[in-house]
Amino acid sequence: MADSDGAGGQPAGWGLLRPPSRARTAGPPDGPAGGRLRIYLGSAAGVGKTYAMLNEGHRRGERGADVVVGFAEAHGRPQTSALLDGLEVVPRRTLEYRGGTFEEMDLDAVLARRPEIALVGRVRAHQRARVAQREALAGRGGTARRRDRRDLRGNIQHLESLNDVVEKITGVPQRETVPDAIVRAADQVEMVDMTPEALRRRMAHGNIYPPEKIDAALTNYFRSGNLAALRELALLWLADKVDEGLQRYRVEHKIQGAWEARERVVVALTGGPEGKTLIRRAARIAARSAGGDLLAVHVTKSDGLTGADPGALAAQRRLAESVAAPITRSSATTSPRPC
Repeated sequence: MADSDGAGGQPAGWGLLRPPSRARTAGPPDGPAGGRLRIYLGSAAGVGKTYAMLNEGHRRGERGADVVVGFAEAHGRPQTSALLDGLEVVPRRTLEYRGGTFEEMDLDAVLARRPEIALVGRVRAHQRARVAQREALAGRGGTARRRDRRDLRGNIQHLESLNDVVEKITGVPQRETVPDAIVRAADQVEMVDMTPEALRRRMAHGNIYPPEKIDAALTNYFRSGNLAALRELALLWLADKVDEGLQRYRVEHKIQGAWEARERVVVALTGGPEGKTLIRRAARIAARSAGGDLLAVHVTKSDGLTGADPGALAAQRRLAESVAAPITRSSATTSPRPC
């Protein structure tokens, strides 16, 4: 994933794609459909996700892999710019959106090029189409081919389930988020870590933002407390992901032994303003235990009247689906009585 400006506008980009060679695509698939996904996860802009991804691209290229850059931005950082040298770059496409012009990765061109590895340093998420693009990169779209390899990168604040927590910590709303399911589908998640002190030094030395933005960043989003909290969120999320992988390994190898009970979390929705906060909080609780289930429930009266805003309930349904929580609608003949 790519760095964002920390202001909640565009999320970090996502990216490295590894399609199979033409020889491997012949014949029936002998494994799961779709490709393999790696994500470089960071706590904030400037920790070195793009740098790590491009370095990996050079390493793979030196070993004979066919590597292209689907999309990458150096953000004016000389060391990152230098890593783009020697890598084939797929031309971008332009997109008109809300009166502005943006450059995007040309997904069709990348897939038509059929490289072994395609590095994608930033995919903007200002449209549902961009989410579909991520899903295609993650091996979910019809254009994906088996044994593809994708390495993506991103910042923890753009995960949908952490949206409200990050806003409380930083005071900055994250308007563009990524569904948790896409990130959790990754075969590998690699943490690109840096202490708050080191990251602030990088900022002060002009290695992240241009000079005119440094003071504002250090006194606002890049405060030590903010960075420490975001780093903790990233580490905790990654710990959950590692635990999921460990449990899967134990099951595949029939390893018996003490194991915690599977958690099931139910969140009751009324359509009230607290619904979104409850869904995100429940998603975090369920995620702490590998294999934990999350279920959202809305109870209506037997006459079919809910007394809730249908629009609010629809929005909460969409949010629940984005954090992989199925919604059950039940009816009751009597109103619940307090205990």
